[in-house]
Amino acid sequence: MRVCALQIAPVGLSPNRLDYYLRIAKSKEVGLMLLPEYVLNRFFHELTQMPRSMIAQQSQNQIEALKTLSKEYGITIVAPVVRIQKERIVKSVGLFRSQKVTFYDQQLLINYPHWNEERFFDNEEMSEPMIFRQGGFKFAVLPGFETHFDHFWQEFMRRGIDVVLVPSASTFNSHHRWLELLRMRAFTNNLYVIRVNRIGEYQDDQGLVWKFYGKSFAIDPSGQVAVELGEGEELLIQDISKERIKNARKEWGFRSTLKKRGLL
Repeated sequence: MRVCALQIAPVGLSPNRLDYYLRIAKSKEVGLMLLPEYVLNRFFHELTQMPRSMIAQQSQNQIEALKTLSKEYGITIVAPVVRIQKERIVKSVGLFRSQKVTFYDQQLLINYPHWNEERFFDNEEMSEPMIFRQGGFKFAVLPGFETHFDHFWQEFMRRGIDVVLVPSASTFNSHHRWLELLRMRAFTNNLYVIRVNRIGEYQDDQGLVWKFYGKSFAIDPSGQVAVELGEGEELLIQDISKERIKNARKEWGFRSTLKKRGLL
C-alpha cells in the first residue's frame, strides 16, 4: 500500500491546493493522505483571538470540502481540525473516507505557559485512540504531543498496530528531538511511523517568530529513516509493506518476548 503526507502551510478556505495534491496522489496510486496540525484552521494562538462563530464556520467548510475530496479521489484523508461541539471548542483529528467522517478528540494537550492548549480547548478525558484498517494494515493516529507518552505505544503494541500516523505543528528547532523520539518508537514497536509537520510562520506579541520547519519523515519498522523532506511545501510518498513489518518483528522478537511473559 502507498500512503502520503502533505507538508504545507495553512490552506485557507479554498480547497484548490488540497485538490492539486490529491490529483498527484491519485496518479501515484496513493490510498491515504495525512495532513499536519493547524493547516485547516489557523495556528493555536491565532485561534484564541478569533470569535467562536468564525472558527465554527471555517471548520465546517473544511470538513465538507474534505468529505467531497475524499469521495472524488477515493483517497482516505487524515486531517486535524478544530471543532465546535455545542459550547465546547475541541481539538480533533478527522478520518475522511468517501462521505463518511469520524473524529478522534486529542486526549493529552500541551500545557506550557507559552503554548497552553489544555486551558483553551474543552477536550474530554481519556478515550479510545483512533485505530482503523485499510489495505490489510492496521493504522493508528497519534497527534504530535501524544507521541511522548508510553500509554499510547503500549496500547499500539497490544493491538498489533502496523502504521502510526503523526500530524504535528512543531517549531523552535526541535527536529532532531522529534526524529530520535520517533525512530525509537518505530524500532521498539517494529512499525512504520509517518510524521508530517506544517510549514510557515507565526509572530507573537513580543515579536518572536515561530518558524514551523517541515522536515516531515517516514520511518520503517527497523527504525531507519525511509524518507525525509526539506523545509518547503512538499508531498512525502511512502510504500508500506507487511513483509517488512513481519520480518522486523521476527528478527527483534520484542512482541514474542512480551507474550512469553504474559505481558502482551
